[in-house]
Amino acid sequence: MNPVIVNCYEDFEKLLGKEIGSSDYIQVDQDRINMFADATLDHQWIHVDEERCKTESPFHQTIVHGYLTLSLLPHLWEQIIQVNNLERLVNYGMDKMKFGQPVLSGQSVRMTTSLESLANLRGAIRMSIHFNIEIKETGKTALDGIATFIYFFKK
Repeated sequence: MNPVIVNCYEDFEKLLGKEIGSSDYIQVDQDRINMFADATLDHQWIHVDEERCKTESPFHQTIVHGYLTLSLLPHLWEQIIQVNNLERLVNYGMDKMKFGQPVLSGQSVRMTTSLESLANLRGAIRMSIHFNIEIKETGKTALDGIATFIYFFKK
Protein backbone atom coordinates (compact mmCIF):
# COMPACT_ATOMS: atom_id res chain seq x y z
CA MET A 1 0.00 0.00 0.00
CA ASN A 2 1.27 3.47 -0.83
CA PRO A 3 1.25 6.07 1.93
CA VAL A 4 -1.04 9.09 1.81
CA ILE A 5 0.97 12.13 0.69
CA VAL A 6 0.64 15.35 2.70
CA ASN A 7 2.40 18.57 1.69
CA CYS A 8 0.56 21.20 3.74
CA TYR A 9 -2.20 21.97 6.25
CA GLU A 10 -4.89 21.82 3.55
CA ASP A 11 -3.90 18.24 2.71
CA PHE A 12 -4.42 17.30 6.36
CA GLU A 13 -7.75 19.17 6.37
CA LYS A 14 -9.09 16.90 3.60
CA LEU A 15 -8.47 13.88 5.86
CA LEU A 16 -10.28 15.20 8.94
CA GLY A 17 -12.80 12.68 10.21
CA LYS A 18 -11.76 10.08 7.63
CA GLU A 19 -9.81 6.88 7.71
CA ILE A 20 -6.28 7.63 6.57
CA GLY A 21 -5.21 4.04 5.99
CA SER A 22 -3.65 0.87 7.33
CA SER A 23 -0.06 -0.28 7.65
CA ASP A 24 1.39 -3.60 6.64
CA TYR A 25 1.53 -6.33 9.26
CA ILE A 26 4.68 -6.76 11.30
CA GLN A 27 5.47 -9.96 13.16
CA VAL A 28 6.52 -9.61 16.78
CA ASP A 29 8.78 -12.57 17.52
CA GLN A 30 10.57 -13.63 20.69
CA ASP A 31 13.85 -12.00 19.63
CA ARG A 32 12.13 -8.59 19.38
CA ILE A 33 10.43 -9.19 22.76
CA ASN A 34 13.76 -10.06 24.38
CA MET A 35 15.49 -6.98 22.91
CA PHE A 36 12.64 -4.78 24.21
CA ALA A 37 12.93 -6.39 27.64
CA ASP A 38 16.66 -5.65 27.67
CA ALA A 39 16.14 -2.05 26.50
CA THR A 40 13.44 -1.31 29.10
CA LEU A 41 14.69 -3.54 31.93
CA ASP A 42 11.24 -5.19 31.97
CA HIS A 43 12.04 -8.91 32.19
CA GLN A 44 8.72 -10.04 33.64
CA TRP A 45 8.54 -13.80 33.08
CA ILE A 46 5.32 -13.65 31.05
CA HIS A 47 7.32 -11.92 28.30
CA VAL A 48 10.68 -13.67 28.38
CA ASP A 49 10.50 -17.09 30.06
CA GLU A 50 9.26 -19.40 27.33
CA GLU A 51 9.51 -22.59 29.43
CA ARG A 52 7.66 -21.18 32.43
CA CYS A 53 4.95 -19.79 30.14
CA LYS A 54 4.26 -23.25 28.71
CA THR A 55 3.01 -24.40 32.12
CA GLU A 56 2.08 -21.28 34.13
CA SER A 57 0.75 -18.76 31.62
CA PRO A 58 -2.91 -18.89 30.62
CA PHE A 59 -1.65 -18.33 27.06
CA HIS A 60 0.90 -21.20 27.23
CA GLN A 61 3.50 -18.99 25.56
CA THR A 62 5.07 -15.58 26.03
CA ILE A 63 3.20 -12.39 25.29
CA VAL A 64 4.40 -9.10 23.82
CA HIS A 65 4.90 -6.20 26.24
CA GLY A 66 2.01 -3.75 25.83
CA TYR A 67 4.52 -0.93 25.54
CA LEU A 68 6.38 -2.83 22.80
CA THR A 69 3.12 -2.89 20.85
CA LEU A 70 2.80 0.86 21.45
CA SER A 71 6.43 1.48 20.45
CA LEU A 72 5.68 0.11 16.97
CA LEU A 73 3.36 3.09 16.33
CA PRO A 74 5.98 5.36 14.63
CA HIS A 75 7.08 2.56 12.28
CA LEU A 76 3.49 1.67 11.39
CA TRP A 77 2.50 5.37 11.05
CA GLU A 78 5.30 5.98 8.53
CA GLN A 79 3.78 3.29 6.32
CA ILE A 80 0.42 5.08 6.32
CA ILE A 81 1.41 8.70 5.70
CA GLN A 82 4.25 10.63 4.08
CA VAL A 83 4.50 14.24 5.19
CA ASN A 84 6.69 16.36 2.90
CA ASN A 85 8.37 19.72 3.54
CA LEU A 86 8.86 18.73 7.15
CA GLU A 87 11.34 20.45 9.44
CA ARG A 88 10.58 18.21 12.43
CA LEU A 89 7.94 16.09 14.10
CA VAL A 90 7.22 16.07 17.83
CA ASN A 91 5.31 13.37 19.68
CA TYR A 92 2.93 15.46 21.79
CA GLY A 93 0.86 12.94 23.72
CA MET A 94 -1.30 9.85 24.01
CA ASP A 95 -4.87 9.70 25.19
CA LYS A 96 -7.53 7.10 25.89
CA MET A 97 -5.13 4.20 25.36
CA LYS A 98 -6.59 0.79 26.07
CA PHE A 99 -4.88 -2.56 25.74
CA GLY A 100 -7.62 -4.88 24.55
CA GLN A 101 -6.05 -8.23 23.79
CA PRO A 102 -2.54 -9.54 24.47
CA VAL A 103 -0.33 -10.16 21.44
CA LEU A 104 1.27 -13.60 21.61
CA SER A 105 4.88 -14.09 20.60
CA GLY A 106 5.02 -14.72 16.86
CA GLN A 107 1.76 -12.96 16.05
CA SER A 108 1.57 -10.03 13.63
CA VAL A 109 0.01 -6.62 14.14
CA ARG A 110 -0.96 -3.70 11.93
CA MET A 111 -2.34 -0.24 12.54
CA THR A 112 -5.39 1.49 11.08
CA THR A 113 -5.83 5.23 11.60
CA SER A 114 -8.26 8.09 11.14
CA LEU A 115 -7.70 11.81 11.62
CA GLU A 116 -9.44 12.80 14.85
CA SER A 117 -8.56 16.52 15.17
CA LEU A 118 -6.45 19.19 13.56
CA ALA A 119 -5.21 22.64 14.61
CA ASN A 120 -3.20 25.19 12.64
CA LEU A 121 -0.61 26.69 15.00
CA ARG A 122 0.95 29.23 12.59
CA GLY A 123 3.78 27.28 11.03
CA ALA A 124 3.02 24.07 12.87
CA ILE A 125 0.15 21.64 12.85
CA ARG A 126 -1.14 19.75 15.87
CA MET A 127 -3.03 16.70 14.78
CA SER A 128 -4.49 13.75 16.59
CA ILE A 129 -5.10 10.36 15.10
CA HIS A 130 -7.30 7.62 16.38
CA PHE A 131 -5.27 4.44 16.04
CA ASN A 132 -6.21 0.80 16.31
CA ILE A 133 -3.52 -1.87 16.40
CA GLU A 134 -5.06 -5.20 15.50
CA ILE A 135 -3.78 -8.75 15.68
CA LYS A 136 -3.73 -10.52 12.32
CA GLU A 137 -4.31 -14.00 13.70
CA THR A 138 -7.41 -13.09 15.72
CA GLY A 139 -8.71 -9.87 14.14
CA LYS A 140 -8.96 -8.46 17.66
CA THR A 141 -7.68 -5.12 18.93
CA ALA A 142 -4.39 -5.20 20.82
CA LEU A 143 -4.26 -1.45 21.44
CA ASP A 144 -6.59 1.44 20.73
CA GLY A 145 -6.10 5.13 21.45
CA ILE A 146 -5.37 8.64 20.27
CA ALA A 147 -1.88 9.86 19.40
CA THR A 148 -1.12 13.56 18.99
CA PHE A 149 1.76 14.91 16.92
CA ILE A 150 3.02 18.38 16.08
CA TYR A 151 4.38 18.80 12.58
CA PHE A 152 6.67 21.75 11.88
CA PHE A 153 6.92 22.59 8.20
CA LYS A 154 9.93 24.20 6.53
CA LYS A 155 9.51 27.93 5.94
